[in-house]
Amino acid sequence: MPFTYDDQNIFAKILRGEIPNSTVFENDHALAFHDINPGAKVHVLVIPKGPYVSLDHFAAQATAPEQVGFMAAVAEVCRISGVEEGFRAIANTRAHGVQDVPHFHMHIIGGAQLGRMLPGD
Repeated sequence: MPFTYDDQNIFAKILRGEIPNSTVFENDHALAFHDINPGAKVHVLVIPKGPYVSLDHFAAQATAPEQVGFMAAVAEVCRISGVEEGFRAIANTRAHGVQDVPHFHMHIIGGAQLGRMLPGD
């Protein structure tokens, strides 16, 4: 599947400093910030700094240092956010996955007991 990155998406603009954010953590390969419309007590978005459209695009084409840096950012966000009792990590992908921004991002959601995601879980 070909991946076409739109460099005018809101996360690309945040990475370029054109739109402010509430940064939680940053390293060489990722930026994490509070979601502007949180769905839980803790709701942080972690995005890679590279131009990746979706989780599968990132997994297929990001370099090993980018992947390690991204996952290190996820771990640090969890530590900083105090979600030791548990959290949910969600990466919505494309239309059927209800991805709103065409830049790979992971939601770290927690801070309280979460309900089941799907019936039968």
